[in-house]
Parts: sequence; C-alpha cells; structure tokens
Amino acid sequence: MIKQVYATKQDMKQVFLNGRRVPVTLLKVQSHHVIGQRTVDKDGYFAQILGVGQTKKARHTNKALEGNLKKNKINFTPKHIKEIRTEDLEEYSIGEEVRVEDTLTPDSKIQVTGTSKGKGFTGTIKRWNFSAQNRTHGQSDRRRAPGSIGRGTTPGRVLPGKKMAGHHGSQTITVTNLKIVSYEPEKHLLTVSGLIPGARNSLNKITILKHAPRVEVKEEKKELKKVKEVKELKKETKPEVVKEVKESNKK
Repeated sequence: MIKQVYATKQDMKQVFLNGRRVPVTLLKVQSHHVIGQRTVDKDGYFAQILGVGQTKKARHTNKALEGNLKKNKINFTPKHIKEIRTEDLEEYSIGEEVRVEDTLTPDSKIQVTGTSKGKGFTGTIKRWNFSAQNRTHGQSDRRRAPGSIGRGTTPGRVLPGKKMAGHHGSQTITVTNLKIVSYEPEKHLLTVSGLIPGARNSLNKITILKHAPRVEVKEEKKELKKVKEVKELKKETKPEVVKEVKESNKK
C-alpha cells in the first residue's frame, strides 16, 4: 500500500472533538494516477511515478514528458509529478488511479511536509527574534540595528553562520504526530488536526506514520484473550471453576 499522498492546502477552521476545541486544516486531495515506474535493474530501487491532479497544459511541459506520457498511453497532463518509493510494483499498473481512500483512514497518525510562506528580505529582529536596542543619547537610528558583528583583533573576522539579515521563509518544514480527523471521498476533502506550513493552494506531502486500528481487530483480540484464559484455567483448576469463568465472560 502507498503510504504517501499529496494534497493542496485550502483553509483552516475549528471543530469540537470529545468536548475539546481542536484547530484543523482543510486540504483538497486531487486524483493520483500512476504514469510510470522505476525498477531495481535500471535505477537501483522500486518506485511509482505519480501524476497528481490534471491540467490542460503544464507550465513546464517539455518534449521528454510528452513523449513519456504518449508511450505509457496517458491521455491527460498531470499538474504535479511526484515519485514514491515502494516495495511492490504489482499493486498498481501504469495508467491506474491510486485508491487514496484506502490510505487516508480517520484517526491515523501522519506527518505533513510543506514549504513555508516566503517573507522576503527581513532584518535580524523579525528573522532571528533579536531584541531591539535602546533609543537613548541620540541613537535614533540604532533601534532595530543588529549591533556589533565582529570578534575584535583575534580572529578579526565574522565567523560563518552568524545570524544576520537575509531571506526569510520559503523553507521545507515537516510537522509530525498529526491526526486525520475525517476524509470525504465525494468532496475530496481531507481534515487534519493542527497547523500545516504553507500558503493556500500550496502542495503538501502527507505521510502515514501509523494506521488506526480497526474495531473488528480489537474485538477479535478480546475473544482470543478470553479463550487463552479459559485454556490456562483448565490446566490448573477444577471443572467447577472453569464453568464460573465461562459464565462471567458471557456476562
């Protein structure tokens, strides 16, 4: 089963779960089609190449991509092309749509990777949370200045990695230990607990960390546990005690 899904960020709102107010993020899950595969013999690993979404004409379409789509008999142009490593290539064939609803089960633990908003060129106070200086003794233009950056005579230079003004944002950020609140396949709407980096309509990668256990599996485990308890009592106790345990289990 593929454990990665791509979705675009839509909006944020709040829901109430078990009496608690929880902030959630709404994402739109577009269609995922297998448009190619990578094999161990050629590339050194197994991977499915997915076409996420559909568009009339991609902005960066080239002849190599068009030839690959024509070779694999893909009749649409994907909006995004992503590669997901997998151990089994026989689960999906080229041109087949991935069953996203099998992956996005409620209460599953996930991590979301996205690109944060770009804030352009910013100073040290906004970028690194520096404190402002005093505006005294005529230093009216030193309020938001970074201050001294040198190290004196020795070593007499600015060391690498010094926190200074520069480009802020536009970084790849991963938020982990989030939960899937709900998924509506007919609306392609995914609701995730917590905050997700990025602006509206930005693409995010959702990775399943742990699937939620099914209720049927929990009930089967309870029944097996009861059977084991009865078998252990049969070896050690008298038949009268075994009957009492069976009656209590039925209740």
